[in-house]
Amino acid sequence: MRYLLSVILYTALAATANADMSALEALRAGDMRKLQFHNEITNAPQISFVQDNGSVGLLSDYRGKVVLLNFWATWCAPCRNEMPKLSALQSTLGGDDFTVITIATGPNPPAKITAFFNDIGIDNLPAHRDPRQALAREMRVLGLPATILLDRHGQEIARLLGDANWHSDSALAIIQSLIAS
Repeated sequence: MRYLLSVILYTALAATANADMSALEALRAGDMRKLQFHNEITNAPQISFVQDNGSVGLLSDYRGKVVLLNFWATWCAPCRNEMPKLSALQSTLGGDDFTVITIATGPNPPAKITAFFNDIGIDNLPAHRDPRQALAREMRVLGLPATILLDRHGQEIARLLGDANWHSDSALAIIQSLIAS
């Protein structure tokens, strides 16, 4: 009997999750059409990265918030194009329920990251680093920029490879729906 109840509960939760993903997928337009929602949600790995203040960070530090996690590099031209839109998204929706986390992956010295942010006028995003690409490798980041959406439980629910307008009406609607759920 307990097994049967577990199966029924799991099926109901899966059906609800799929319905929510379908609703989110329906909000995709423009660049957001590249955003791929996952059929199976996976936990984000607990691999450390270097925070902008030099301390060690984990993605679990952000549990309770919807997170837009962006992997980028100072040498990446599409990253330069995308970063102001990520900054605008953080300005519009960032707070207790949502945050944009930017992690420069690979050999990106702090001075170059600071110069990159100064050149394009970014002052509200973290300059976190993944110098040995351990987190990026564990998350199967195969190109840059790569943006991953994490739910409040630290689970990866979607990802987008390449640059996108994260401050578009479609992106804002998707993020606002995630925040509201």
